[in-house]
Parts: sequence; C-alpha cells; structure tokens
Amino acid sequence: MHAINDFLASLIPYTEWIMLVLIIGGGLFLVAYSKLLPYRYFTHAIAITRGKYDDPNDPGEVSHLQALSSAVAATVGLGNISGVAIAIYLGGPGTVFWIWVTALIGMCIKFYSCSLAIMFRGEDSDGQLQGGPMYYITKGMGAKARPLAVFFCLAGLFGVLPAFTTNQFTQTLMGVINPDENIAALGDFNWKLGIGIVLSIVTSFVIFGGLKKIAKVATALVPFMVFIYLFAVVFIMAMNASAIFPSLKLIFTEAFNFKTAVQGGLWGVIIIGIRRAVFSNEAGVGSAPMYHGQSKTTEPIQEGLVAMLGPFIDTIIVCTLTALVIILSGAYLDAETNGITMTLIAFEKSLFGLGDVLLMVIVAAFALSTLFTYSYYGTKCLSFLTNAKIGKYYNHIYILSITFAAVASVDLVVNLIDLSFALMVIPNMIAVLYLAPQVNLAMKSYFLKAKNDTA
Repeated sequence: MHAINDFLASLIPYTEWIMLVLIIGGGLFLVAYSKLLPYRYFTHAIAITRGKYDDPNDPGEVSHLQALSSAVAATVGLGNISGVAIAIYLGGPGTVFWIWVTALIGMCIKFYSCSLAIMFRGEDSDGQLQGGPMYYITKGMGAKARPLAVFFCLAGLFGVLPAFTTNQFTQTLMGVINPDENIAALGDFNWKLGIGIVLSIVTSFVIFGGLKKIAKVATALVPFMVFIYLFAVVFIMAMNASAIFPSLKLIFTEAFNFKTAVQGGLWGVIIIGIRRAVFSNEAGVGSAPMYHGQSKTTEPIQEGLVAMLGPFIDTIIVCTLTALVIILSGAYLDAETNGITMTLIAFEKSLFGLGDVLLMVIVAAFALSTLFTYSYYGTKCLSFLTNAKIGKYYNHIYILSITFAAVASVDLVVNLIDLSFALMVIPNMIAVLYLAPQVNLAMKSYFLKAKNDTA
C-alpha cells in the first residue's frame, strides 16, 4: 500500500495545476460570462426545488428535489465533516476562506454543467434516457470528442469509489467505541475489516434497487441528517457565541498569511482549500450532472439553477459551520492525527463529553447516504464504456471496494480521490467551457420568460 500511496502522491502535483486552471480560471470565466444571472435567480431556484414548476409528464426519472437530494447526499457527507478537518489540519484555519471562494465559483460551474446535462441527454444501450458529461461531450461537441468522454468515464470508475467515506466512517467508529480495549473478549478480531464487511452488506441492499430506490432513500435521509448535524453545530456555537467572531477573524487573517508555517506557504494554503472544496461539492468534477441529468424536466436552465444550490448547501453552509466548531473549540490545536479525529475532539469538548457519540450517529447517516448514491455514478460510467447490462456489474466492484477502504490508510484514500477527481475535471471542464455559449442562449430565453411571467 505504501508503494501505491507514493505513486499517487507523485502524480497529484501535476494534475492539481491543471485542475486549478480549469476550476478557478474556467469558473471565473463562467461567472463573468453569465453576468451573475444565476446568482440573481437564487430564490427562483428554491421555488423550482420545492416543486412549483414540476410537471409529472416531463421526461426523466426523478423530481428536481430528488435529483438535488441525491447529488447532495453524495456531497454532504464526510467531506464536510472530516474533509474540512483535513484542510485545517494541513493548512490551518485560512484554508476555509479558499474553500468559500472555490464554492462560490463552483455554484456557477454546477449551473452550467447541470444545464448541459438536460440540454444534451442521450440514451443508453437499453434505450433509457441518460444525462451527464459523457453525453454532453459526445452529443454537444460531436463524435470527435468521444475520447474525452471515455477518459472521463475511466477516471470516474476510480473517482466514485467509496474509499474516503468508508475509511473515515471506520475511523470514527474505532475512535468512539475503541473496541480493542472495550470489547477485549473477541481478542485479536480485525475490527476495521468487520466494519467494512457490514457496510458492504448494508449498502448492497439499497444500491441493487436502482436509481429510484437510491433517490427515495436519499430524499428521506438527507434533510434529516442535515437538520440533526446543523442543530448540534448551532447549539455548540450558541454555547460559545463569544468565540464566533474571533474564529471568523482568524479564518480571514490566516487566509493571507504569507508567513504561515504550512508546507508550501500561502500557495499551499490556497491549494489545500481548493482541493477540499472540490471534494466537498464536486463542482467541475462532473459527477452531479449524472444525477441532475435524470430530472423530470424539459427546461435545462431550471435544472442548472437547482444544481447551483448544492455547493451553497454543502460547502458555504455545512463546511463553514464545521470549521467554526473546530476552530472555536480549539480542537485544531489539539489534534495530532489527520481526518475526522479533529472533528470528534471538537464535538466531545463542546457537548459535555458526549459529542463524539452524537457525531458517530450523524456520521453513520452521512456515510450511508453517500455510499448509497456514489455507486450510481460508477454504474453510468461503466455503462457508457460498455453497455447498460455490463454497467450494472460495477455495483459488485463497488461493494468489494468498501471492505478494502475500511482497512486502508487515510493518506492512500485521500490521494486516490484527489487524483481521480482532478482527472475527471479535465474533460468535463473542457466540455463545459466549450458548450457555455449554448447555455447562455438558453439562459437568456428562460430568464426573459421567467421575468415576463412574474411581471
């Protein structure tokens, strides 16, 4: 495993530069190119999500809310709890500022990419309507661009493996229960392996049920788990209200600290923030368009607006609250290990010694919802590369990878996901930037219509 980890780590510096240019540079271009119109229709996006404009006769498999819930279920998870902790551990509180910047840009990227997912839908080998980067690459850019779509799908097969979620969930259970000491009767039982096997079994019951079952479970789990987590975080902040402003101040001052001791200096802080933000909301990666492409709608811009809410929910809101709890509790000064341990310390210190148990329960809901939804991405990638019947076998690979990830090191899984996500960004962002003029034409027409309807 050490050899694999070293190999992945050696590749990341090359791909992260490309990712930086495409996500930040390309994203800023899209923000300017859109003339901020998507942001100005934020409340309209909420109305669409609530079902105000739903038409059950529209083509597609799931509603706007179900598509958003499924996409958010895949992103609002351990990336927002332990991903933020990893960012602060590696780069200090200043990384949070760069997470915010990337998320705001990511909202616009999600708008364009998920609009394209509806605009250029295709059919799989079974004749089922499909959407996602592989379809807007081939149908929007033409047959000559198919190698880009193939490249995206190959990277996606690894990028959507549940390595990070499984690893951090296992770490949480081991840290809270400490079975080696508290359940000594079982001797040298491999607890990580056992947890991985149980997670594999539980996940298989849902993912083999198909998209509609995944969407149904995600729609039920996501609002509940977000509410419980936000309630706990807000309670901690209320108990430490006097520390909120100093914590926010620390984020801003450290974001531009040229004398930071972090490896890589200020540039290192920025890179870490961008990496973790991309992992948190997946803007530019191309995974969310695969869900949003299944929405029951004929209006691409509507789905783009709904998708735009994703980075706002999972990064601007959830990541910020997580970061504040970690900073105001002082946990970022106490943690000696990378990952979710830092967040566990913050909750335990802030909730009368019981916070780590509560977080374990919350993490279980986050982890399961992410595990249930991520498999769908890999199935679509393999289906595009082969056919729909073979694509379904990805679920078997996915289930087996859960057990492997439970016993792997956090450094290995973080490097695997970072590299895979960076490789997925390349073909996806090339296509989004190339096809952006077509989104602008549709956007101009849709917003003019929306303005006339409300006049």
